[in-house]
Amino acid sequence: MIEMNRLVVVVLLLLVLASGVKVIREYERAVVLRLGRLVPYRGPGIIFVIPAIEKMVRIDMRTTTIDVPAQDVITRDNVSVKVDAVLYFRVVEPSRAVIEVENYLYATSLLAQTTLRSVCGQGELDHLLSDRDKINTQIQAILDEQTEPWGIKVVAIEVKQIDLPQEMQRAMARQAEAERDRRAKIINAEGEFQASGRLAEAAAIMGEHPIAIQLRFLQALVEIASEQHSTLVLPIPVDLLTPFIDLARKHVAGGSVTAAPVNTTGGDRSA
Repeated sequence: MIEMNRLVVVVLLLLVLASGVKVIREYERAVVLRLGRLVPYRGPGIIFVIPAIEKMVRIDMRTTTIDVPAQDVITRDNVSVKVDAVLYFRVVEPSRAVIEVENYLYATSLLAQTTLRSVCGQGELDHLLSDRDKINTQIQAILDEQTEPWGIKVVAIEVKQIDLPQEMQRAMARQAEAERDRRAKIINAEGEFQASGRLAEAAAIMGEHPIAIQLRFLQALVEIASEQHSTLVLPIPVDLLTPFIDLARKHVAGGSVTAAPVNTTGGDRSA
């Protein structure tokens, strides 16, 4: 009977000791409290926690992702928008993450929400839409500073989506359309200005060489004839025939005309 009791005690003791053996993964750390007092954290690998004397809390050291819910934000120019974001952080000091804050996940999430509303509300809508990188950097710096006492490092925060009211979307669409029309008119005017300069240069060259106008006219006729399969009736400018008329006049002026004697009496007169 005594040996049986001893065997039971040994088995219970082994079970108690076995319950104190813990396996800590590579990405985990074990924060141990011995009789309520903090001792250095342990892991990774196999560790032993004294049953009923030590209490262990597992802390994940990997980067954690938190989806920050959409927040109602009123910008500095009094525009109401909804902004949501994604937060990336990790624990760098496991002991401080357990001792300094009750629930570091919940606390970090709430802090990210309030910081997101505060930072986005300080700028105007145009700044919020165009400078997301600066907003992300500013929010990350604030969160990193405030979570540093908790042993948490904020890796990044990214603003995902900015929801605008319907009337603001329509107003921005009209503004964008007006801006595109303005740019199109400026580009068109610039093209007309450059084309007019080129035409002026071409006119000056053709003024010095009149034959160039005729050659350009003939070239235009060839292009029209190659593109259109139809009969074209075009008046020929007099200037086109001027060189040929001048050439004919020079030929007539430089030649000689010989006239034969004409007998008007109708016969020979004998003396």
